[in-house]
Amino acid sequence: MQCAELEIHSLTAELESLKNPQGLGLSSHLDGLREENAKLKYRLNVLKRSLQEERSQCSKTMMNINQRLQEIFGEAIREACPDLENPPLAVTPNQQAKFGDYQCNSAMAMAQMMKSKGLKVNPRQIAENIQQNIPDNELIEKTEIAGPGFINVHLKRSFVSKLLTNLLLNGVQPPPLESKKKVVVDFSSPNIAKEMHVGHLRSTIIGDSMCRLFEFLGYDVLRLNHVGDWGTQFGMLIAHLQDKFPNYLTVSPPIGDLQAFYKESKKRFDEEEDFKKRAYQCVVKLQSKDPAFIKGWNLICDVSRNEFQKVYNCLDIQIIERGESFYQEKMTAVVKEFEAKGLVEMDEGRKIVFAPGQQIPLTVVKSDGGYTYDTSDLAALRHRLFDEKADIIIYVTDSGQGTHFQVVFAAAQMIGWYDPNVTRVEHAGFGVVLGEDKKKFKTRSGDTVRLMDLLDEGLKRSMEKLKEKDRDKVLSTEDLTKAQRSVAFGCIKYADLSHNRINDYVFSFDKMLDDRGNTAAYLLYAFTRIRSIARLANIDEAALRKAAETTEVLLEHDKEWKLGKCLLRFPEILQKILDDLLLHTLCDYLYELATTFTEFYDSCYCIEKDRQTGEVVKVNMWRMLLCDATAAIMAKGFDILGINPVSRM
Repeated sequence: MQCAELEIHSLTAELESLKNPQGLGLSSHLDGLREENAKLKYRLNVLKRSLQEERSQCSKTMMNINQRLQEIFGEAIREACPDLENPPLAVTPNQQAKFGDYQCNSAMAMAQMMKSKGLKVNPRQIAENIQQNIPDNELIEKTEIAGPGFINVHLKRSFVSKLLTNLLLNGVQPPPLESKKKVVVDFSSPNIAKEMHVGHLRSTIIGDSMCRLFEFLGYDVLRLNHVGDWGTQFGMLIAHLQDKFPNYLTVSPPIGDLQAFYKESKKRFDEEEDFKKRAYQCVVKLQSKDPAFIKGWNLICDVSRNEFQKVYNCLDIQIIERGESFYQEKMTAVVKEFEAKGLVEMDEGRKIVFAPGQQIPLTVVKSDGGYTYDTSDLAALRHRLFDEKADIIIYVTDSGQGTHFQVVFAAAQMIGWYDPNVTRVEHAGFGVVLGEDKKKFKTRSGDTVRLMDLLDEGLKRSMEKLKEKDRDKVLSTEDLTKAQRSVAFGCIKYADLSHNRINDYVFSFDKMLDDRGNTAAYLLYAFTRIRSIARLANIDEAALRKAAETTEVLLEHDKEWKLGKCLLRFPEILQKILDDLLLHTLCDYLYELATTFTEFYDSCYCIEKDRQTGEVVKVNMWRMLLCDATAAIMAKGFDILGINPVSRM
């Protein structure tokens, strides 16, 4: 199909050149050119019909309907206004069913473009020209022009039905990728010897969900944890380790509370001059790779890793640690590369780099000869570009680091490491977590909230909620525990992801565990109910599979049609998130899907029962298939969000 599309573009361009024979040779060749033109047109039409037939048979993957409509209208616009360079293309789902299913809004913007060139054309006339040039296609039933030039699009119900059958037979398969790109996502990134706190929660949840999205769409994803595992603080930690556990080289020290251990060493560092001097000596020994000091450093890192892993196990996070220490030996080469290109300036003993358009410089070497976060981040970026050969690099940190990354990216472009038109390097920033008092989320004593304490509280609250609904009376102990974890961690993740990541958000267990409105609790209960419909009608997966192969999905009722279209919007929702990395769009879509399903289920009988006995007397199988398709899309949406629904709740 892709080869055919390329040939269509090539033939179209050749046809355009043949329309104007001037400069192509002698006029005696005109008849020959016309004959060649007719042959090309014939070949072009054959290819278009062939491509349309392939599409109408439906591939195993889901079709992005919006993208396909953009292709159709893009071709119509080029035919209608061949002289207009880069005409705007706007196709969106219609918000009101009475106006059709989608809408092309390009005519008004095209009229504005023409007006700026001195051509006054009525946008409605432009819309009519576009409408007349819509090519034959598998998707559109009819189009209507409304208002100043909106083109309302009505989809073919038969084709939408085929797409739904394809979904049921092949599962939720993303549209094919043009090429499999390498993606690096840098997220979570806690500091060794410090507790993970609520700030790390956002980076961990958002970063994991982004990885899941890229992985589902077929990209090669590397999940990196850029932990803070190097620096002067390790000098004081090792010095304190030597004093508190002098035999640490032979007997593993029982450091139970690393946070308390860190506070003790910091207090001594601030108050004891001799300890401070020894701490600096320990840093030198560590940087020179003295085996005893490397062992002490590893012991401290291992204690932290074990604590981090408890959080990652709760939240089902897969991530590869590659901390600041990994890039230490690469930093010298980075500084030399900037120096060799004359991009380093001296400033009071520091070596700094100014990037174009940036007011703040990067400090690549401190006045004492040490490296900085700037140097470390440049080395990390270079490694990801040249060694990992990444096509897309996403940094998921708080918005406060936005300026820093902007300068790092600008410096990398200045030195020629990457072209932003070819390689996507982006900072996906997020706002802070607030308490219900709208201030930074803290404990009552004013301390930062420990992440494990927060997750434990979530488990406690979710169990209370389940018992409130008497689920402990109908579920086995094992199923109740599964439901508890699903609700607790699902609600915490969804509360974060359902807000625009750029904004701050208020953390409230009461709101996130509420089973009304756009919450994980509501969606998880809705999903469980949808999955139970077939079970209550004694229809197993094999029967549903057979029905998908033999039963047409009818979309005659308005609510059936609305649900069918909503289901098929899934690929365009994912494409939008791929473009802007705003995951709340998926949450909004899942909530819309759940409420659309409720409308359908309330209006359309899937199962008809005897009013006296309660026995099932009729199953409307095409509607059962719509239930199955809804569950499949919701399950995949949950998977991308990192939420684990359970079959019984």
